[in-house]
This record gives sequence, C-alpha cells and structure tokens, in this order.
Amino acid sequence: MKTETVAPVTDVAPPPLPKKLSPGRIRWARRRRALVRFWAQFRTNKMGLAGLVILLFFVAMAIFSIFANKARLDPTITTSGPVLAGPSVAYPLGTDRDGISVLSLIVEGSRTSLAVGLIASLISMLLGSAVGIWAGYKGALSDSVLMRVTDFFLVLPWLALAIVLGSVLPGWGIKGIWVIIIVIGITSWAGTARLVRAQVLSVKERTYIERSRALGGSDWHVVSRHVLPNVMPVIFSNTILTIAIAILSESALEFLGLGDPFAVTWGNTIDLAFDASAYAIGAWWWLLAPSICIVLVVLAFTLCGFACDEIINPRLRARQ
Repeated sequence: MKTETVAPVTDVAPPPLPKKLSPGRIRWARRRRALVRFWAQFRTNKMGLAGLVILLFFVAMAIFSIFANKARLDPTITTSGPVLAGPSVAYPLGTDRDGISVLSLIVEGSRTSLAVGLIASLISMLLGSAVGIWAGYKGALSDSVLMRVTDFFLVLPWLALAIVLGSVLPGWGIKGIWVIIIVIGITSWAGTARLVRAQVLSVKERTYIERSRALGGSDWHVVSRHVLPNVMPVIFSNTILTIAIAILSESALEFLGLGDPFAVTWGNTIDLAFDASAYAIGAWWWLLAPSICIVLVVLAFTLCGFACDEIINPRLRARQ
C-alpha cells in the first residue's frame, strides 16, 4: 500500500496590514489628486493656455529685471542713448527724453507692476473673504452691519476714494509704491465680499454642516474645515480676475500722479510720456510699448480667470 508523505506544518507570518494614513495625509492626497485633475482640464482649454503662456513670459521678464543692470535707468549717466530715438537694432523700443531705453523701462516696470497687482489683490482677497465668510456664516446682526459697510464701498465712487486715500496715507508714514497697493486693496474688496457671502449662504445649509454642528464642532472648526474649502475655488478664480483689475488701477493711479514718481512702473512710464506729449512730438513708441504690456497682462489674467471659472463652475462645464 502506497503511503503519502505530509509536509510539516510551519508557521507562516501573515501579510503586513496596510499602514493607516493620518487624516492630514488623506487631505493632502485628495488635494494632490484635485490639482492633477485641475491641470488635466486646464491644459485642454486653449484660452487658458494662451493666457498662461503670456503670463509666464512677463513673469520671466520680472525675474530677469531683478538681475538686470540698473545703471541703464539712471538719467544722470552720460553714457545714455540718444534722446527720443526711434526703434532700432540698438534700441528695439526706442528711447525716452532722457535717453533711457524704453525696453529697459518695460523690463524694470514689469516687476513693480506685477508685484503691485499681486499684493493688492491679496489684500483685497483677504478682506473680502473674511467679511463675506463672517457675514454669510453668522447672519443676523453681523450680516446686516457688514453688508451695509460693503454697500458703502460699492456705491462710493472708486476714483474719489482712491484720491482721498492717496492723499491721506503719506501723512500716516506710508510712502512709495505701498500707497498704491493699500489704496487698491482697500477699495476693491467689496465685490469679493458679496460673492463669497452668497456662496457661504448656500454652503452652510448643507447636511454635513448641520452634522458637524450636531457633533459639537465649533464655529472655527466648521468654517475652516467645511465652509472655507468649499468657497476657496470661487475665491481663487475671483482673485485671478482681481489681479487684472489691480494692474489697471495701478496704471490709472500712476497716470493721475498718486503713485511714487521715482518708481519705474508701466503706469508711471505712460504718465511721463503723456506729460512730454510723446504722441504729439512723434515719439509714439514711448507711449505705445507700456500700453501694450498692460493690455497683454490684463488679457492674460482675464483668460486664465475665465478658464479657471469654466473648470470650477459645474454649470459652465455642463454647457461645453
């Protein structure tokens, strides 16, 4: 009779259990996946890509201006170029009345103009988001008071308020380009506050907000963990559009003489060209070059803003 051999039983270690992820890692993983999905949709949007290419060009120009030779911008140097010379190989965008290359002014002004637009938009976004979230979430008396203040800033003429602030702020020790930044930030937050408040009123009535409150979540927990992440896409897309408005506002205020006369910005370059009657004397390049840069940057931010809005807003995605 044939006998079968039985293999001895050995202890086999079970496979290791998957490592439990912390809530923080789970949140960051979700955010990374959301960014990947956002970029996958953004790169298919031709309008957004066109705006991004233009914007990256000016950002590279602003970075280059940090390391550029600032001596070319000093009108006291005797090695300056010819006065009011037209575009040529040596001076692709011509020169101004001091013999300074307009191209050098454009490159240097890109850094200041973009910085003004970004910082002023950041101030506007922070103020508008804080007011909108607090008014929409708390409601009742807080909503009424904050919205009346917001309405005041909305109906008040922007230019008049900007002129008053531009005259008052230097007396408080705020000088230079920071006057323009603070003026734009203070005068442009009301629209963001209205938009964010409307979104918060919709979000706070959802089921998971009520569940969080029932479980004992504080106002700070509910706002920071539930309300803010849901309104952040609206804040992000609105901020991109606000940057374009801030750059236009900076040019307008510089043109009115409310900015720093020693700062090299696109708006200040236009102001100097207008004072010198550049178009009347035939120096059209001095006035045209910074104007085209402002138009292109505003167009780039607007295209990127509309593209982001189409990706974030489900109603706009459904129409495509």
